[in-house]
Amino acid sequence: MTGPVLVVGSGLVGTGIARRLAAEQPVTLASRRPPPVPPAAYGAHWTALDATDTTACRRLLDRLRPEGIVLVHGPSDVTWCEAHPEEARAAHVTVAETFAGLAPDTRIVMISTDNVFDGGSPDNTESSPVSPANAYGQAKAEAERALLATAARTVALRVSLVYGHEPADAGKWLNFFAACAHRLRHGQRIEAPDDHWTTPVLLDDVADVTAALLRAGHPLPPVLHLGGPDRLTRAEWAAVIARELGAPADLVTPVPRALTRYASRPVNACLTSELLATLPATGRIALRGVREGARLLAPAFAGTPAV
Repeated sequence: MTGPVLVVGSGLVGTGIARRLAAEQPVTLASRRPPPVPPAAYGAHWTALDATDTTACRRLLDRLRPEGIVLVHGPSDVTWCEAHPEEARAAHVTVAETFAGLAPDTRIVMISTDNVFDGGSPDNTESSPVSPANAYGQAKAEAERALLATAARTVALRVSLVYGHEPADAGKWLNFFAACAHRLRHGQRIEAPDDHWTTPVLLDDVADVTAALLRAGHPLPPVLHLGGPDRLTRAEWAAVIARELGAPADLVTPVPRALTRYASRPVNACLTSELLATLPATGRIALRGVREGARLLAPAFAGTPAV
């Protein structure tokens, strides 16, 4: 696929995917507000879109006629969704229904979440039964069903905890890696759960897999999992970040998940795939572990002083 692609959502993941795709094909990034980094800086375009407005979505699709669509839409802050379940559902499910109805024959990759599982199992594969335990997971699970029921070429790509570089002023909900890195570089302490397990996946790897799925000329499974190769707690991960940034190890304090903002997350937010390595499109993509990811990202945080 070398034709135009529409990416709906301009947060960390949407922007990372748009940047990757723009190296090879025309990309339009659509969201309510402009992203912090103008897409023109990496060869993409931005257009304003309220993705819950069906008429606006139809007009945009008629104008762009994309060969592929990536949906990274809706609020992803689990705590906010728990406090606003109806708004979360409306944002995620309405948009999925809209694009499924307007583009049923287009290759659509929807970025979904490990929160569609309740955390009762230490591991979840594509064949694990869905059982969301929070409002965000419930909204995403319903959005998956809406898309898969109508759009024949849809893939729900469930991703584990995505991480990458974000500037310190990107907002209070920085991804976990960036939040830790900025604080550690300034000598600030980190309290991280020692009872919340995850399989972090590097943003660049998410973008590479998404690009490969869009290019795939063969049928794809309706659901795929994308987690990193390491299973560890947030406290263990924070310790890795500290080590790679050269920060003192004692700045990281392990605490119970119940005392943090991650209390509503599943205990085991871990994903593995039975399928990803077997597909011609994605089988050769080597997913990077947290140590390699930290080494790759560390230079981006060099502008703040190490302690």
